[in-house]
Amino acid sequence: MMEVQGLSKAFSGVAAIDDFNLTIREDEYLTLLGPSGSGKSTLLRLLAGLEMPDAGSIRLNGQDITSVPTHMRHLGFVQQKYALFPHMSVSDNVAFGLRFREVDPIADEAVVSRRVKDMLALVGLSDLGARMVGQLSGGQKQRVSLARTLVTEPKICLLDEPLGALDANLRERMTVELKKIREALGVTFMHVTGNEAEAIAMGDRMIVLDRGRLLQVDHPDVIFRTPASISVARYINAYNILEGGSDASHFRFGEAAFPLPPSVPDLGYYAVRFDAARVLAEGEAAPENSACMSARFIASEFMGSQVTYIFRLHNGGTFEVVRHLSREDPVVYERDQQCTICWGASDGLLFDKEGNLVPVASGGGVAQ
Repeated sequence: MMEVQGLSKAFSGVAAIDDFNLTIREDEYLTLLGPSGSGKSTLLRLLAGLEMPDAGSIRLNGQDITSVPTHMRHLGFVQQKYALFPHMSVSDNVAFGLRFREVDPIADEAVVSRRVKDMLALVGLSDLGARMVGQLSGGQKQRVSLARTLVTEPKICLLDEPLGALDANLRERMTVELKKIREALGVTFMHVTGNEAEAIAMGDRMIVLDRGRLLQVDHPDVIFRTPASISVARYINAYNILEGGSDASHFRFGEAAFPLPPSVPDLGYYAVRFDAARVLAEGEAAPENSACMSARFIASEFMGSQVTYIFRLHNGGTFEVVRHLSREDPVVYERDQQCTICWGASDGLLFDKEGNLVPVASGGGVAQ
């Protein structure tokens, strides 16, 4: 278990990591999501010992490792660019850490050979041990990089956007493979990514980071359904975010008014998930306890299993509606067609003027 307390790091007076606190559990897949410049890679480098913090501490299984050199921390680090030795075979790349590490190098080549063979089998490269790195595909190089790290039996494996250089199909396959490999070894993975779908799909827990600060950490499903702030909702990229104000019974967005539960504080934002909204058919009445507004259709995007419809709002912003084709047939709209968009009033997420989620008791009802 790793405990990170009050970790901070600044460059030229600009905070890259700001008072970061986290407990990393044993045998878990932890994903770290944040936009470019949020401090994701800096955090990994601090944990790995490649950067020294300005403040805070890092403890691994009770031992303070804040000032311990990188090679003494018993952590693995998988980089996006693989960092493989091009003049070595796959087997020699994987064996390098066993043979030449400063602490307890393995001189018995039979032991090295057995461990390398077992690790290559685990990552699905049993037949490629003799191949040179230049003869490998991107996905194979990523597996070699992972095998070279895991063969040394790190207590925690840090992965810095490991799938970022792969094409979409290979990224999807490696998503499944990484989870299988981690489960087989029981090693904790901390996986940094800027891809929200990757973070949600892979993590047992998920961290959202912005400007060096931890915004939320929880099970991905919890973060997806109840983002703790407007910033988190934006990074998940699954919500329409409307900025407005509220009175005692409604959230006001232009001429539209969405019913609210009783006794909510002053609001500044209202969020609706893309797949929670739908477009009413011509002549269809709005369902009871729904929130509705008018918008102009501008475009649609076919994405295989779903269609995303994009509408223009009165303030010039856009609103997206996702229609899953496994449940509904696609609908054709004319450019600039005026449509009515509705969703269940209880599906709207409420945020105060500072952008923090306002909890609403279930079953509380909404004002009519």
